[in-house]
Amino acid sequence: MTCSSHPHTADAVDGLRHGRWPRAESVEDFRYNLAVVRDRIAAACARVDRDPASVRLLPVSKTVDVARLRVAYVAGCRLLGENKVQEAHGKWEAMADLSDLRWSVIGHLQTNKAKRVARFATEFQALDSLRVAEALDRHLQAQGRSLDVFVQVNTSGEASKFGLAPDEVPGFLRALPVFGALRVRGLMTLAVFSADTARVRACFARLSTLRDRLRQDVPPTVGLDELSMGMSGDFEVAIEEGATVVRVGQAIFGARSTPDSDYWPGASSNPSFESTNP
Repeated sequence: MTCSSHPHTADAVDGLRHGRWPRAESVEDFRYNLAVVRDRIAAACARVDRDPASVRLLPVSKTVDVARLRVAYVAGCRLLGENKVQEAHGKWEAMADLSDLRWSVIGHLQTNKAKRVARFATEFQALDSLRVAEALDRHLQAQGRSLDVFVQVNTSGEASKFGLAPDEVPGFLRALPVFGALRVRGLMTLAVFSADTARVRACFARLSTLRDRLRQDVPPTVGLDELSMGMSGDFEVAIEEGATVVRVGQAIFGARSTPDSDYWPGASSNPSFESTNP
């Protein structure tokens, strides 16, 4: 690995992060990290008698510069997840020569950013507002495009997190078929930021149970096959509870120096919470 596993800053928390997730720089680094993550996916699937092919790995590239993303592309990454629209859009423009590279927006979206997302994204994983759905649909229709979307559910009950309350999801799903450019694929959640595995697992189980309950009652154009849940430190637990998409950043790219709170509401600088971030 290009980076030493020893802390390389004076900050103890940053050191712990980098000790767990050394920074990947070379094609070999990325291939190694991707293989390790895929092995972890396969092991989690084996524990619950699932086919590893039923779980899609979404590399999360927030804060990673374009030069390193090009190396990750050579290593095999063809879909990248980003939280912030402006950052994602800039990377998309800078890497437009890679015609088969696709982008998934996984962070909260304001209506004034919908036009940009409609321009470049192939997937949006944080839909929790009919106003955003309308804005996305309008801009997508104007461009003759469609977009895969996941409905975000707040399974932890934390006021700091975005997403619909579980009891709001049925009515929300019934309202979505009018937006013809949006292809509803499933549900997404962020687990509670905690080192307590039982609390994290409960969030994932809540989303899986909700999906199973709603499956028979949703409009025929609404798909609920996908569950996007789980990040670098907890995706094995998510897989055990039914995840079909895991959003993994630091275990692939290396630890970030940017505070998690810049990207995820409710995140903490305490390293015990770091394990649940992408």
